[in-house]
Amino acid sequence: MNKREKHEVEFLALVLVIASLWYFGRFLTFDTQAIEKSLKTYPLVYSSILYILLYVIITFFIFFSKDVFWLSGAVLFGAGLSTLFICIAEVINASILFHIARRFGRTYVEKNIPEKYKHLDEKLGRINFFWLFIFRAAPLIPYRFLDLGAGLTGIGFRKYLGAVVIGSPVKMFWIQYILYGVGKNIINNPSALVEYFLHNNTLLLFSLVYLLLIILAVLKIEEKD
Repeated sequence: MNKREKHEVEFLALVLVIASLWYFGRFLTFDTQAIEKSLKTYPLVYSSILYILLYVIITFFIFFSKDVFWLSGAVLFGAGLSTLFICIAEVINASILFHIARRFGRTYVEKNIPEKYKHLDEKLGRINFFWLFIFRAAPLIPYRFLDLGAGLTGIGFRKYLGAVVIGSPVKMFWIQYILYGVGKNIINNPSALVEYFLHNNTLLLFSLVYLLLIILAVLKIEEKD
């Protein structure tokens, strides 16, 4: 097998694995109440480590399980600590997924991308830190796809990791603050979320700033040469 064929096989394997995890992960479930009860039995230092480990492992294989972990984290640890723990886990996941995509997909993309799209690949590789920060801070593109996409482009790992470390807490604290305030009522009573927004002026103001970040991200994505 020559190098070209090897890169094609590696890239195909990467696509199949990611697609399988995404597809079958939708049908996998886990007992969140049991996890919460177990975590409550440990002192904070141990429960936080266990929470981070479970977050990294489960959300890696079940892409759509993050929302459950976000809510459980807010209920168990509060807005601030849950944000910290989730961001630590996201740094770990981002590092793993970035390097997997870079190792098994970047060479294939670089060598097989059509000529007319090479300028786009080069442009993405040169994207500045500000826009990487915006993409991590705005709740627009799922983190898993950002991690994999960054690895497939020429973006430097240190630059991307910096955006992960600085941008992720902005998004996560906004989400955890809301989840902590509303609690599990958000599941059975969605209107509780609206009421919480209406009675929290600080959150409304922060959300308007957040909306601006989303608009900036959309404009950047739609930007054409």
